[in-house]
Amino acid sequence: MNSHAPKGMSAVLKAVVAAVKLVAAEEVMPRYHKVTRQVKSDGSLCTEADTAAQAALIKKLQAIVNVPVLGEEMSAAEQRALWEAGYDGLWCIDPIDGTSNFVRGVPYFAISVALLREHKSVIGVVYNPVSDELFAAEAGKGAFLNGDKLVVRESATSLAESLASVDLKRLSPALLKKFSAQPPYASQRNFGASALDWCYTATGRYDVYLHGGQKLWDYAAGALIGEESGSYACCIEQDEFAQGDVWQRSVVAARDATVFEEWKTWIRQH
Repeated sequence: MNSHAPKGMSAVLKAVVAAVKLVAAEEVMPRYHKVTRQVKSDGSLCTEADTAAQAALIKKLQAIVNVPVLGEEMSAAEQRALWEAGYDGLWCIDPIDGTSNFVRGVPYFAISVALLREHKSVIGVVYNPVSDELFAAEAGKGAFLNGDKLVVRESATSLAESLASVDLKRLSPALLKKFSAQPPYASQRNFGASALDWCYTATGRYDVYLHGGQKLWDYAAGALIGEESGSYACCIEQDEFAQGDVWQRSVVAARDATVFEEWKTWIRQH
């Protein structure tokens, strides 16, 4: 594990970082390349690593701040009830974001944890245990990578030069057709873990990002890391990202302000 000591992090954030790393080491990585998969009722994958990691996270996080925990591996009814009950404090976790990658041995997945107050993220942690990269943020205190202040790489200054992360699954047929015929960016990627996509955009590894619809646990930590790193985000339909549908929120994001305006305008025109 990385030996960097967190600088500028609160005691709570340090405790969350330690808990996430421990769960990754004890519950997730021992099952990597070995786990069997189950298909949930919505068609998505779940594994014993997801359920074991979720159970461990709930226990550890409630020992840090004793508020309800909303996890991906819960029923929609449970999740909505917890959301309503958790206005004063709520953990939101995705024990393995990118389960399909995890199952197939693709090293692009993460544990994602956020602490919300008044339905707004105040702490976010996203950890890829394969690369041992831990992204974190605290509202008003900035973003971190492996305990140090997150340093943004030089990003593209025009959309035409940009490397884009685009998840195609929930986009309109018209937009898909336009991307196929006349993409506005230089190159496109999508590796299937939303929390990491947010973090890669925050660091400038991706210049722009687009997703047609994310769940709360997909964006709760990553969006805060993006915001605290100084990147920009909105929804396809509206300029205020925080005003989007909690359970199906589209994402338009970019590292650079000028590129963000170009990206948002192009998407909305198509």
